[in-house]
Amino acid sequence: MSHSSDEGYSRRRRTGDDRDGSHRRRRDRSREDSYRRRDRDDDHSHRRRRSRDRSQQRRRSRSPDPKRRKRSPSVSRSRSPPARKSRGPLPSQNDQFRGEVAPQAAGDQPVKEKPNFKPTGLLAKEANTVAGTSTVLKYHEPAEARKPPAKEQWRMYVFRKKDLVDTVQLYQRSCWLMGRDQTVTDLKLEHPSISKQHAVIQFRFQTTTNEYGDKTNKVKPYLIDLESANGTKLNGKAIGTSRYVQLVDGDVISFGDSEREYVMMLPPP
Repeated sequence: MSHSSDEGYSRRRRTGDDRDGSHRRRRDRSREDSYRRRDRDDDHSHRRRRSRDRSQQRRRSRSPDPKRRKRSPSVSRSRSPPARKSRGPLPSQNDQFRGEVAPQAAGDQPVKEKPNFKPTGLLAKEANTVAGTSTVLKYHEPAEARKPPAKEQWRMYVFRKKDLVDTVQLYQRSCWLMGRDQTVTDLKLEHPSISKQHAVIQFRFQTTTNEYGDKTNKVKPYLIDLESANGTKLNGKAIGTSRYVQLVDGDVISFGDSEREYVMMLPPP
């Protein structure tokens, strides 16, 4: 009786153990299956993302850049062949300037442009002549020509011996051409010893630097003789031709053999 009951108990125990083991195996199997499905889903989503990124990159590479300018269809994309270089010796620079070298063929060393010594300036208009006349100007304003500021009202007083005969408001313009030719001059001088275009008073913008390195900008008057026949004098001394000479307050100018004296004056502001 006890032996049969022990066998039944052991059989029931084995059956319960088998059921528990099978239940655990099914549970482990289902868990492994869920893990596999999750890994497979993750792998599929990763592949879809990679394919989507590749397709976007492909579309961006194919789409035109809005900042890139479109090439005109009429312009040929073929490059022109490089210019053929000359193997011969180069001509001297002096020969080129004198015009003794013939023009070279295409692809050779280009001929240098000859220097231009023609006069330039604000008055050089219509072939260096004054409109309506055939008179050639002997003077042209430089690039630094300026009118004096309103606070510096330069004047020139004209004296005949001790008598004041005229006053010239120099500050009203930057350049005063003086001589006997009334068609081109700004101030007519009537003495026969004076040339048609005798001299010029020119206001020029100048920058000066003192001993401490400080720079000062100022418009100053200058006198220049235009290679006149009888010369120009400043304070009783003849000045050189075609050279600027600075004028200061109180300077006395005379032209040719004329007895008239022209006194520079800068009234106080």
